[in-house]
Amino acid sequence: MPDCGYNHARNNEGQFHAGICWEVDLGLTSYGKALELQHHCVAARKASLIPDVLLLCEHPHVITLGRNGKRENLLASDNSLRQMNVEFHPSDRGGDITYHGPGQLVGYPILDLAAMRRDVCWYACQLEEVMIRAAAFFGISAGRNPGKIGVWVSAASSEKLGALGVHLSRWVTSHGFALNVSTDLRYFDLIVPCGIAGCHSTSLEKLLGRPVALAGVAPVVTEVFGEIFNREMHVVGLAELEEALECAEANVAKPVTV
Repeated sequence: MPDCGYNHARNNEGQFHAGICWEVDLGLTSYGKALELQHHCVAARKASLIPDVLLLCEHPHVITLGRNGKRENLLASDNSLRQMNVEFHPSDRGGDITYHGPGQLVGYPILDLAAMRRDVCWYACQLEEVMIRAAAFFGISAGRNPGKIGVWVSAASSEKLGALGVHLSRWVTSHGFALNVSTDLRYFDLIVPCGIAGCHSTSLEKLLGRPVALAGVAPVVTEVFGEIFNREMHVVGLAELEEALECAEANVAKPVTV
C-alpha cells in the first residue's frame, strides 16, 4: 500500500481502518473544479488508495442539468444567464435540473457502497436523512414527500429545502446533496426546480426568519453524516487531499513488475 497521507488512519497492514471518512471543506469553488476533484477522488477510492471522503462546498451561481433532465426546464435564455453571471453545466448525476449558488451547502460524498450496502435507493434515503436531521437541529421539521426526491418542509408542502442527485460507478458514489441555508431563492425562478411543476424552493434562513451562517451548518451536517453512515469523520485540508490524490495517481500509473 503506498504512503498516501494520514498514516495514523491505517492498520498494521497499511489498509485504511474501516469507517474512516475524510471531510474536506472546499469553501466557495467552481462547479467545474469540484467535479474534476470528484473524478480524481472516485478513481482513488476505487483503487482503495484513499478512504471515504465528504467534500463540502458552495458554488458560484450555476445551473446543472442531470443526465435524465429536460432542457425545457431551463426557463432562462443563454443570454439571460450570461447577463446574470450564471453558468450552465450538463451533468452525469441523476435527477433533472437544479441551481447551486452562494449560501447553499453542497455535499459530495465519495463512498464505497460495496463496503456498506449495495442499494441505490437506500443511499438516496440516507442522504435525505442527513438533511432532515440537520434541519431538525435548527428547529425545522422537514421530511420526505412521497414520490418526490429531496427534502421538503412537509409532505403536503411544495416548499423544497434540499435536493439530491447522485452517480455511481462500481458502487463508488459521486455528486450528492444540496441544502439551502441562506440561498438567494430568486435564482430558482430561472428553472423548474428538479423538473417538478409547482415546486418552490425555501431555505433555513427563510423558514427561521433570521440570518443563518453556512459556517454554522457545515459542522452539523458533517456530524450527522458520520452518524448516519457510521463513519468516523476526520477533517482534512484540501492540500492534504490533493497530495494524497497525487500519490494515488502516481502509484496507479506505476508499471507492474514481476
